[in-house]
Amino acid sequence: MRVIIAEDETLLRRGLQLLLEEGGVQVVGVTPDATALEEAVDRCRPDLVITDIRMPPTHTDEGLQAALRIRRKYADIAVVVLSQHVQRRYANELLASPQGKVGYLLKQRIADVDTFLDDLRHVAAGGTALDPDVVAVMVARAKLSDQAVRDLTPRQQQVLALMAEGRSNARIAAELFLTEKAVVQHTSRIYDALGLPVDADSHRRVLAVMRYLSGS
Repeated sequence: MRVIIAEDETLLRRGLQLLLEEGGVQVVGVTPDATALEEAVDRCRPDLVITDIRMPPTHTDEGLQAALRIRRKYADIAVVVLSQHVQRRYANELLASPQGKVGYLLKQRIADVDTFLDDLRHVAAGGTALDPDVVAVMVARAKLSDQAVRDLTPRQQQVLALMAEGRSNARIAAELFLTEKAVVQHTSRIYDALGLPVDADSHRRVLAVMRYLSGS
């Protein structure tokens, strides 16, 4: 997997590079701002881009906007954006891409190296990875305003949250100590309760769940 990193903080930029290289990832570019990121992508055509959301010169959402432009220009390049803050808007903007290959993670997730690397590989392979804290905010909001979500059992709410994060049935089963058959049964009941379309594609499954939670 060939990766470009965009991060304006020197220590974090260097730390990410070392972490990825030690994990067997080929880092083909390291940039300090969004403009240099897009130039590097045009030049190197990586498999995956990792970018901070807040980048120079305004430190607002230059990294996110660059990521969205990259996705529109190169549908085959996966993008993972990193943030220090939970923002539902960022998740929704990324998920507007129908092809998948997107992720939104908080920077604190980097500390769990194995999970972080797994998320990068999952996104590069066509999946979606959303930070658990972002999903938790959206599920909590939905439980306050939507009867259908409140009526889900506690276990179904756990499964729903993991579905929204982009976890496969096998990963959900492992995290909740369930069989895959049990997870399939839970997801089927969730689809019925929330009126969601059944779709085996992992990104479309996340897209359906997040659109429901966003509208609750």
